[in-house]
Amino acid sequence: MATVDIRDVRKSFGSTKILHGVSVGIEDGQFVVLVGPSGCGKSTLLRMLAGLENITGGEIAIGGRVVNNVPPKDRDIAMVFQNYALYPHMTVFQNMAFSMKLAGAPAEVMEREVQKAAKVLGLEMLLHRFPRQLSGGQRQRVAMGRAIVRNPQVFLFDEPLSNLDAKLRVQMRSEIRELHQRLKVTTVYVTHDQIEAMTMADLIVVMNHGRIEQAGAPLELYDRPANTFVAGFIGSPAMNMLEGRIENGAFIGAGEAAWPLPPGAPSSGEVIYGIRPEHFRLDPDGLEAVVHVVEPTGSETQVVMHIGGAHVLGAFRERVASRHGEVLRISPDPELIHLFDKATGQRI
Repeated sequence: MATVDIRDVRKSFGSTKILHGVSVGIEDGQFVVLVGPSGCGKSTLLRMLAGLENITGGEIAIGGRVVNNVPPKDRDIAMVFQNYALYPHMTVFQNMAFSMKLAGAPAEVMEREVQKAAKVLGLEMLLHRFPRQLSGGQRQRVAMGRAIVRNPQVFLFDEPLSNLDAKLRVQMRSEIRELHQRLKVTTVYVTHDQIEAMTMADLIVVMNHGRIEQAGAPLELYDRPANTFVAGFIGSPAMNMLEGRIENGAFIGAGEAAWPLPPGAPSSGEVIYGIRPEHFRLDPDGLEAVVHVVEPTGSETQVVMHIGGAHVLGAFRERVASRHGEVLRISPDPELIHLFDKATGQRI
């Protein structure tokens, strides 16, 4: 196991800048998720950690050793790719043992380590099969087993679940998290799926356009997003964000609708008012909301509404039976309202 220190790392392809001075400190044994939209630089940063991309500027240190010029094979890392990258002509055992064979490990050591990893991953009965005879989830376990037998200081995962169906994704993310809790190896995991990030990470690093927007524990990012980008990216369904002004002790939004303010709000100014769909409640004295669409999901009911002309989504535990055009009365929880500066998008 090892710490990973990313210090002011930059990456350019010719005149095109991809990473603009990224800095992250990863503790020994921590599970860190790099998350963000496509093109934000998260996979590029992971490939730089692995040594598959050169570093334009800054430093990367693994276990206190700067590895900028260290080849991938000498970094003591193991990477699990999105497409599994298994050798089709080799059995599961041969795929898992391949790196050890290249390193000249004795046959008995390969047998012991592969069997141990297979037991952890539930692959003991599949070691004689070829990749074509496996399901997607089984292939991903083999790719993880191939990484485990190396006993690396750091695991790197590059969107490993994106090729799996929804049910298997849920199962596999639990298995990866459980595996990390057993092995306690420092892990850096890349995904564009914020649900994966929220459910798996000790630390989430939210990236956008080659910069870090915010880094913190999952619930920290959910409860106190640093800006409108993080607020809109973390949380599903996404946060409602309304433009307006603070005036006479209320937020005045579209159609001059007056919304309550959170404790400690400024007395005036142009702001963006944020409220998560799940933080509305039905309230006979609340705001008038005209129902547009009702979407029952079973555990909750999502309702698309118009309040003073603003398009708002609410998520209610109650079984809301309203139809298009009917009126609901709702209120946001004042303790869970977010305010952002309209000009900069930063949290107030």
